[in-house]
Amino acid sequence: METLRDILDAAARGVFPPADGRTTVVPQDCERDAGVLAFTAHAVVLTDEDPDWVRRALRAVDCDALAAPMNPLFLAAFAERTGRTAETIDAMLVAAPLPGAAPLALEEIGDAGHSRVVYARGRRDEVRAWAAEGGVLVTGRGVGGRLEVSVEVDEEARQRGLGRALVTAARHLAGEPLWAQVAPGNARSLRAFLAAGYRPVGSELLLHAR
Repeated sequence: METLRDILDAAARGVFPPADGRTTVVPQDCERDAGVLAFTAHAVVLTDEDPDWVRRALRAVDCDALAAPMNPLFLAAFAERTGRTAETIDAMLVAAPLPGAAPLALEEIGDAGHSRVVYARGRRDEVRAWAAEGGVLVTGRGVGGRLEVSVEVDEEARQRGLGRALVTAARHLAGEPLWAQVAPGNARSLRAFLAAGYRPVGSELLLHAR
């Protein structure tokens, strides 16, 4: 049976689920992670719920079948069924690792109190963090065991290209494809990731236990 990690690894190589309008249901890798990943004309629902329930809930949504997995009515039903809460629908981006040392001075930190580190530890495993002058870079293993990156730039250091430098540096620290989730409305962050060579491959919404 194809796992979520299989699907993600293939997408990182540019091989996507067939654009056939269907929805694939795969089991959760861990209790923490459930949700929906949408690729071009194909969605993946990550859940330990009965796949038949998923398909009935999708059919109950009065909209185009391609849009149903990300429709608010289905997502609300999914959240209620699982007793979880939903966050934002994010753009899903991926980038290959880069060779050599990061072209930015970084110092690995263990500051468990930093807001970005606290957030990451609630949603990822094997979290590591690095500080640069004016910002912080965090990596960790998230949904499907993929390696994910997030950054935070201090207010006074913005508009100087530091965000792009940090997410570029992350590619030098990674030895495997590096994933990012960015809210489309966060245009500044989205521009930084795109400028650093991250490719949009789909969208996702994760459900978290209350």
